[in-house]
Amino acid sequence: MTHQDAHRTAPIAGIDCVVDDEKWLEALPEIETLASQCHAAAVKIEPDLAGEIALMLCDDATIQGLNAKFRHKDKATNVLSFPSGDEQGFLGDIALARETCMREAAAGSATLRDHAAHLIIHGMLHLIGYDHETDEEAEVMEAREAEILQSMGIANPYEVAQDE
Repeated sequence: MTHQDAHRTAPIAGIDCVVDDEKWLEALPEIETLASQCHAAAVKIEPDLAGEIALMLCDDATIQGLNAKFRHKDKATNVLSFPSGDEQGFLGDIALARETCMREAAAGSATLRDHAAHLIIHGMLHLIGYDHETDEEAEVMEAREAEILQSMGIANPYEVAQDE
C-alpha cells in the first residue's frame, strides 16, 4: 500500500521536527519540545490545527532556496508554510530559518525561544488558511497568534513592537 492509499480514521495530532541545521539544537536545545508545546497550545484555541505538521529547522540558505523555488523571492525569510491541501490528517510543512530567527530576536525585545514560538505558531496558522495580505487579514491573524502565545505565557509580539 502506498502512502496515498493509506486511510486514516482520525487525524494524527502532533508536530514532527526535522532538524536540517544542527546549529538549531545548539542555539535552542529545547526547540523540539517548544514546537510540541506550540502545537498543543494552538490546538486548544484553533481546533483546525488538530492534525500532523512537519517542521523543518533549517538555515537561511535552505529557506532562501525554498523561497526562490516556491515564491519566486530569492532571499531568506524567517518562516515558510506549505499547506498539504486535501491530505486527511496532515496539515502541511513549515520551514524555520535559524539565522533570520536569531537576528530578529536579537533586534527585538523577545528571547530566541519566544520568537521561535511566535514564528512556529504563525506558520501553523498559515497552514489552515490564515493570511496577512490585507490589513484586515493581518489584524485577525495577529490577534489569533497573540491569543495562542498568551496561553503559553509569551507576550504579544505586536504590542512589544509597537511600544518600541
